[in-house]
Amino acid sequence: SAVLYPQLADAEAGYIRVMVDHLPTSLRGLMVAAFLAAYMSTISTHLNWGSSYVVNDFYRRFVCGSADERHYVRMARLATLALMVVAAVVTYFLRSIEQAWRLLLMLGAGTGTVYLLRWYWWRINAWSEISAMMAAFGISVLIQKTDLFAGSEQVIFAKTMVTTTVVCTGVWLAATFLTRATPAEQLLKFYRRVRPAVTGWGPIAALAPDVSPVRPGWYNLRAWVLGCALVYCALFGTGKLILGGWAAGILLLVGAGLAGWLLYADFRHRGWESFG
Repeated sequence: SAVLYPQLADAEAGYIRVMVDHLPTSLRGLMVAAFLAAYMSTISTHLNWGSSYVVNDFYRRFVCGSADERHYVRMARLATLALMVVAAVVTYFLRSIEQAWRLLLMLGAGTGTVYLLRWYWWRINAWSEISAMMAAFGISVLIQKTDLFAGSEQVIFAKTMVTTTVVCTGVWLAATFLTRATPAEQLLKFYRRVRPAVTGWGPIAALAPDVSPVRPGWYNLRAWVLGCALVYCALFGTGKLILGGWAAGILLLVGAGLAGWLLYADFRHRGWESFG
């Protein structure tokens, strides 16, 4: 759709234009059915997922833990209806799919660091993640409603992302140190099974002297950088080729190939165990 209709004011309308202009009637009906099926599968997945969180992780654990299964099924149905209402209210105030994605990106900007660091630092607990999610949502909504930043749409979005990340990091760090750590026996189970790098898991690693410690080093860092370069160069290179940017596309794909070759060389000469 981007190639056939590059001048559309609403880029999302390109999907429908392709269907109307290039598909026979029978396939148009099939595509409409496919769109509806994809939409409903996503909606049902997230509603079931959300109600399971509300009932199993919150209601059953902290509010009512001794009822029968029929009771929890009824509560799950009520939670599903409540989530549908909340989703309808939120979407009423969204003007486009792009705005929804930006909201999700801002939420991810605030929680991304804690989601990554939980693999590298034993002190991260459930309250770290909960506080990060709540702070990210509140700050992103507040910034959008108060017109705090000036400039183009892209500049405002970038400033909002940076501000959300910085503030949320301070919030979840405070919550981490102000709340208790996860019980040592749970952390020890995690350490034995996952074997995270010992640098951020020293106190827990000391409780498991029988587990060979994994120590991060230059080769692990280089493998991470090369892996990111491989994925992103391949993605953007393919996109450039599709949209006619031959020089940039070929250059990016060459970069992806070089990153993949260097990764292969590292794994071949040092072995998989060297990368933890």
